Order: sequence, then structure tokens, then C-alpha cells
Amino acid sequence: MTEKPEHLPEYLARLADEEAARFITDGLLSGKENVPSIALNQASEELLDSPRRRLRAIRDLIDDAMYIHRDERPTQADAWLAPRLHAILRLTRAEAADSALWNYLALGVAPDFVIWRHLSETTRSVNAQYFKGPHYKQAFARLWWSAELFRNGADYEPVVVACGNQDMLNTALRLDVIDHRPTAQAMVRLLRRGVVRTGRDANALSKVVNTAAATLMYDVIAQDVPRDADVVRKWIEEGEEGLTVHHRPLPEGPAEEPAPESAVELLANDFAELFADAQVRGGKRDGEQIG
Repeated sequence: MTEKPEHLPEYLARLADEEAARFITDGLLSGKENVPSIALNQASEELLDSPRRRLRAIRDLIDDAMYIHRDERPTQADAWLAPRLHAILRLTRAEAADSALWNYLALGVAPDFVIWRHLSETTRSVNAQYFKGPHYKQAFARLWWSAELFRNGADYEPVVVACGNQDMLNTALRLDVIDHRPTAQAMVRLLRRGVVRTGRDANALSKVVNTAAATLMYDVIAQDVPRDADVVRKWIEEGEEGLTVHHRPLPEGPAEEPAPESAVELLANDFAELFADAQVRGGKRDGEQIG
């Protein structure tokens, strides 16, 4: 199987899309080849040295994720890794929108994780988009953005809940409405309450929430508090001090004010009704037979 890179620089770098494509071979996608790390780093763009971009802490975290979940389905690593990756890799949203960072992380730092986590049991291959793809698909971008969009202020527990349902993670990240915090928290609340249980449920919920957004204007009927850019900036700057994020306890994110409880509860109740109606119109609920 694909192994971790032989050469690991001290700091995170950028690998442009066109350069990344050269290293995504059929042999790599089938887990039979390693990435030529020296050649890859020669094709990469170095960034300014920064403690918050040190790769050893990120690589140690990834190793820990694979070790902890070694006897489980790899999908179960998502809920553990997402909040911790976000807490260790402290990025602005502008930085996190740079696909070249994620290309480098997947190919230059942890290609073995991408193979371990995403190798299809059916095709015995990995979709190339897990190495180089959109933020809702790429192996590490999807985890970082799920933590960014589902955290509730400093609380990462909603991220654990959301990432525990693969279809919620995979589908919701594609929706623009998920950037509205009360919407994201309301969807997580339905998972917690057991209203939404299966992957099919999560897909149905995402669909009705996204469709209804065209008329309900969630940001008007369930207003969020203003985001605190200063708090987020301070949290990111703390990463410049080389802070250690412990792997076992759930870390804390930026100390922003949580989404208003009244707004979350309002939307949770509305979404539950929309979901119930969609289930009825769809025909069969879990455990029910339609005559």
C-alpha cells in the first residue's frame, strides 16, 4: 500500500492544480505506488515559515487518526479528525479556499491517509478528487470545512455529530445555506434528536432545506449574531505561538458567540416539519412498508 512520504519538510507548502495532476497516477490511486516526495517538493511553492504551518503536528495527528481507527471502518475517522485538524491547522477562510494547500497536504504530507480512508472496496481504487478536488470532496478540505461550518462558536461537538453521518457531511457541504450558522446547527439538532438517522434521511433533509431556502430566507427569519472577526483573528494568531493541540480531549475553536438558541430551535422545528412532509411524499419511512 501507499506509504507516508520519505521526505517531509518542516512547513506546509502549495502545490498548484496543474502540478498536482502530474503526481496522481493510476498506481497511486490503486494504492500500489508511492508519491515521489523529492520531485513533488521541487514542484511545490514554499510559504513563509510559520509555526501554524508546521507539518509535524499535522502528520502526527493524521497518524493518530489511523492508529485509533485501525480496527474500524475508516469512515469513522472523519468525526474524530475534522475538529482536531481544524484546531491544529488554523487558517483564515481565504487561506482555506486555496486548493493548492490541500493538494500539498494530500500528496506531499499524507497520501497514505487518502488511500487508507478513501480506497473503494468495490473498485480497489480512489477517486482522484480526494487528492485534488473541490472543498466538499478533497480528503482534507472536506474535513476542515466541515469543522469550520458546523462548529458552534468554540464548540466542536456539532462537528462530531455532523461528520458521524457521511451523507450529511458529503451533501451539506455542497449547500450555500450551510454558511448560515443557525441552519447548520438546526440540521445537526435533528441528527441529535434522532429525527434524521440514516444517510438517506440526511440527503432528504439537505434537499428540502436547500429547496425551501429559496422562499423562507433563513437569515431573515432566524437571524444570527454578527461574526466576531477579531476573535477568529486572535485564535489564528495564537497558532503562531506553536500551541499544542491535545489529541484525546475535544479541542476548542475560536471563542465566538454561539448561534442564537432561539434561531436554531425555530429552524430545527421548521426543518423537522419539512422533513416529515418530504418523507410522506417520498413514500416509505424507515421500517415501514408501502402497500
